[in-house]
Amino acid sequence: MRPVIALLTDFGTRDHYAGTMKGVALGICPDATLVDITHDVPPHDVLAGALELAAAYRYFPTGTVFLTVVDPGVGSARRGIAAEAGDYRFVAPDNGVLTVVLDETPAKKVVELTERRYARPTVSRTFEGRDRFAPAAAWLAKGIDLGALGRPAGSVHRLEIPRPEIAAASLDGEVLRVDRFGNLITNIDRRTLRSLPPAARSASALAIARSRASCRPTPTRTAVS
Repeated sequence: MRPVIALLTDFGTRDHYAGTMKGVALGICPDATLVDITHDVPPHDVLAGALELAAAYRYFPTGTVFLTVVDPGVGSARRGIAAEAGDYRFVAPDNGVLTVVLDETPAKKVVELTERRYARPTVSRTFEGRDRFAPAAAWLAKGIDLGALGRPAGSVHRLEIPRPEIAAASLDGEVLRVDRFGNLITNIDRRTLRSLPPAARSASALAIARSRASCRPTPTRTAVS
């Protein structure tokens, strides 16, 4: 099977940024299959990027390299990292965009992108996606070991994502994002709902539906996937 590089950015598709990163990647690993997860993460919204990546990664073939660039700190002292987690590898800025993935699938290894031979000769302060992250992802797809990209990273930055709060007769959660259909994605998952005490279940006005089509206007319902 050809190596797969999956891209997720906040670049949009109007400008050249996403396409330029693909060109760089193909110049290093011409056999790669490039897949766009999305380029419509709201600009600089690291949490939204983390949630989108976590929603998608587990459905990709084993060995996929995820090139993730949502990077409000571009050009600063924040690090670039590469991580191996489960059957996948991830290249991203060290700003928390991998938080949800690494919460679900703890990293086996994380390195800093310090080995210059696996970046372009000149690294821009405004487009590290092209000059640092895309080359690193392409070299991983080409077959180099993750450790060749640089020194061990140690601890990495994590976002503080709100957790649902369960009380004897209540469940408090937060909306984390809204998708293009208007669906509200919360921090309340199926596992949390199953752990509700009986008193909270009986006191709740929340009805659970399996799909949007099965929801009726009243009472308030949520579809859990």
